[in-house]
Amino acid sequence: MTSTQVIHEAVVVLDYGSQYNLLIARRVRELGVRSVLLPPETPWEEVAQERPRGVILSGGPASVYDAGAPALPDWVVEKNLPVLGICYGMQLLAQRLGGKVAPGARREYGQSPLTVQQAGPLLSTVPSSTHCWMSHGDQVTQVPQGFEVLARSSHDVVAAMGDAGRRWFGLQFHPEVEHTPQGLQILKNFLDLSGFSFDWTPSNFIEETIERIREQTAGHRVVCALSGGVDSTVAAALVHRAVGDRLQCYFVDSGLLRAGERDQVAGMLAESTHLPVRVIDARARFLERLAGVTEPEKKRRMIGETFIRVFEQACIEEGAADFLVQGTLYPDVIESGPGKAEVIKSHHNVGGLPEDLRFKLVEPLRELFKDEVRRVGAELGVPGRILHQQPFPGPGLAVRILGEVTPDNVALLQKADAIVREVLEETGENRGLWQYFAVLLPVRTVGVMGDKRTYAQVVAIRAVTSSDGMTAAVPELSWKTLATISNRIINEVHGVNRVVYDLTTKPPGTIEWE
Repeated sequence: MTSTQVIHEAVVVLDYGSQYNLLIARRVRELGVRSVLLPPETPWEEVAQERPRGVILSGGPASVYDAGAPALPDWVVEKNLPVLGICYGMQLLAQRLGGKVAPGARREYGQSPLTVQQAGPLLSTVPSSTHCWMSHGDQVTQVPQGFEVLARSSHDVVAAMGDAGRRWFGLQFHPEVEHTPQGLQILKNFLDLSGFSFDWTPSNFIEETIERIREQTAGHRVVCALSGGVDSTVAAALVHRAVGDRLQCYFVDSGLLRAGERDQVAGMLAESTHLPVRVIDARARFLERLAGVTEPEKKRRMIGETFIRVFEQACIEEGAADFLVQGTLYPDVIESGPGKAEVIKSHHNVGGLPEDLRFKLVEPLRELFKDEVRRVGAELGVPGRILHQQPFPGPGLAVRILGEVTPDNVALLQKADAIVREVLEETGENRGLWQYFAVLLPVRTVGVMGDKRTYAQVVAIRAVTSSDGMTAAVPELSWKTLATISNRIINEVHGVNRVVYDLTTKPPGTIEWE
């Protein structure tokens, strides 16, 4: 950030390792306040540059009494800023100020009744009896001097504490998740107490991000992996506004696209955006690398590495570039296991990159969720038909073909997937869906077609609803629609004799099968 640029005051969210950390920051932005996620060891001199008006201490997996547990920075209690500790953050605040924290007699996980005892300014708008989302093993057994117990859980655990005079508060539960019905209101109450104006917008994000991109790239050439999807297109539009003709976009045909997608995307980008795009045909290269590979993580790593090698070759042919733009979003980062978090699956643009990557990454959307990206894209003038299409994974159909990725399997899945999309769009049942697609399973089943025995492959239909990709539900598609899809796939796609519908939510499953 340049010294001449005026930036909005911010809530500083200190990151103690919870998978909800950026969700906290996102909820704050939803309320019209700028948020910044920083590691707790960030010195005050750097924190001060963000113009902090309040501090939120996130949750995390550690216990405050363990040796080497992440600590509370001195400036948090010295600078007289409003503070909200969440879960581990509450325990950390209590311990630092003279309270006591100990292992709980029982762990609380999931939705729990919440009884407000002393509402105070933080819980003033919360019903006396409600619910909250708990996820903890430790608990505050004695609040610090000057604090009051504001609420308790059903197991008599201190669920909220506060010192209204100093504007220091703690919540044992997570207000940032949807399972805490009053959570957003509680966060708004804290922001009110901190004196924010609630006037931060996507336009402010764009201005501040453009400035950061200019500082990061500093006159260097930049390349972008452009798929035509929401994330990469918005990222490219944002970077293009920042660096102009120093950006070159490449649309890579990996041979793992949906039916007709290469021509459709190329035409859409040419008509709808002013981005400089060159198409690279790398189908043979990707399919050769994937021959014989069945393990999902290996697939993702190979695809990520091959994308990078394709860009490196393009730079050799067209001129060196030092920076690579990617449309990485927060759910990608979480599933790929940031820091000490568990790896769920490596996204090709996060965990699937080669160690000898010669590019420096530009990831302007890394802290955003899909719906936030769409709002930023609309502000940038990205056409609605790009912004409101369903997400498509970077590794393409490779992660929807369970088992080996062969040209025949790709062709089969392209046909089946096209039928799923066509039927749902014709019936209108795609409205409100986050994603809907076909998956090719690595099993064969016995069937009867034309009075003859068949032994053919199985296709699964996957459809989900979601608001941000972090969780997903399964819609109740009509039996008539499902039957139409099944009949068409079995009759029109040679090599398939059985179709199933996936009823798994996220969690415990993921949206993609690999």
